[in-house]
Amino acid sequence: MSEQSRRRPPRPHRRPQKDPVRLLAFEALRAVDERDAYANLVLPPLLRKARERDGFDSRDAAFATELVYGTLRRQGTYDAIIAACVDRPLREVDPPVLDVLSLGAHQLLGTRVPGHAAVSSTVELARVVLGDGRAKFVNAVLRKVSQHDLDGWLERVAPPYDDDPEDHLAVVHSHPRWVVSALWDALGGGRAGIEDLLAADNERPEVTLVARPGRATTEELLAAVGEGAGLPGRWSPYAVRLPEGGEPGALEAVREGRAGVQDEGSQLVAAALAAAPLDGPDTRWLDGCAGPGGKAALLGALAAERGAALVAAEKQPHRARLVARALAGNPGPYQVVTADGTRPPWPAGSFDRVLVDVPCSGLGALRRRPEARWRRRPEDLDGFAPLQRDLLAQALKSVRVGGVVGYATCSPHQAETRAVVDDVLKGRGGREAPAAEWIDARPLLPGVPALGEGPDLQLWPHLHGTDAMYLALLRRTG
Repeated sequence: MSEQSRRRPPRPHRRPQKDPVRLLAFEALRAVDERDAYANLVLPPLLRKARERDGFDSRDAAFATELVYGTLRRQGTYDAIIAACVDRPLREVDPPVLDVLSLGAHQLLGTRVPGHAAVSSTVELARVVLGDGRAKFVNAVLRKVSQHDLDGWLERVAPPYDDDPEDHLAVVHSHPRWVVSALWDALGGGRAGIEDLLAADNERPEVTLVARPGRATTEELLAAVGEGAGLPGRWSPYAVRLPEGGEPGALEAVREGRAGVQDEGSQLVAAALAAAPLDGPDTRWLDGCAGPGGKAALLGALAAERGAALVAAEKQPHRARLVARALAGNPGPYQVVTADGTRPPWPAGSFDRVLVDVPCSGLGALRRRPEARWRRRPEDLDGFAPLQRDLLAQALKSVRVGGVVGYATCSPHQAETRAVVDDVLKGRGGREAPAAEWIDARPLLPGVPALGEGPDLQLWPHLHGTDAMYLALLRRTG
């Protein structure tokens, strides 16, 4: 027998097997990375298409969602671990390769997927989207990652807490160091508070519904979602929580606009403004930064119960259309206008109650938009500051003497909260605003604990189960 005939025949080339769930998760991560898209906007249309094309069921959708959000939330931690397993700086690893590695790391370290299945399925994904050559690199790296669990890796890659507390927390809880520092300053507490907050930022938030008063009730929503699937809100009388998630869009009340999806913190902000004591008329309300319309819809329903009219203003036309959609069918009078809150078209003193939920860094909603923590920079706050001050100053001009203004923001950062209000009230920065006094907002949310020292209030994910919403209430006095 010749030597050639004794040779083993070449193995036939095997086509990589496409896994629709992991492929969808990869596509979502690439959109977030390449187009600066937000996962909460990218994922729903991808899932709808997958249901139609690939027959995705609810378990497939839930796993794909966990892969995307879990990978984004723990990106900083996984980057540190992957960096310990490669022989080059991470910046030299192609972004698509890094996305695949992060997906694999999350399956290995953050899910119950068995280790061998996590590695083999991720390598198969790499063959599909990267090619056989780079799939070998992925295989080698993930085999190193699989040698330890998450706690074991954190002991190896996180700096000791005593050496550098902020760096330690940044790696362990997957937040940029500057965000850790800013949140710690905002809390003003010890280690337990900041660790609890950072951990809460990495948890999957509950889906929370709002029953818009006069249009739907919490009892109706609880009955619609089924026994055991929904719970009353912790604090808001309009809230229903869905701990296991679900599809709110399938509910009749949501389809008809009588209810919506809204974090309980946002509901509390609107409720506190509506409950603020007021002397004189109470017939004209303004939402000065209304897009995309969640707070406007709740305010509109609350105003309608008192016979008041709501004006909802939004600068961006496409967001104004979302506001109009959210308010459609409101039982009371309302008007949606496309207007810049810093240059309002209405006369001064036109309104009795005004809400300005100002654009901000979004550091209070990192549970819902985990990618925001990696995009924001400390210098971004300097860009928001002038706009936030202008919007508050104009809101105080828009309300009548004796009327109430609510300044809200989905950030606990001190530069976006108390500092803004203090600057406007004291006329710093050359902004002219009418004289105003503080209203203690805390008693307007009865039963809600740990709201801060007042007179403003701060909600927290780890204390209240809400986004980190801030609210200051002011009464115009001059």
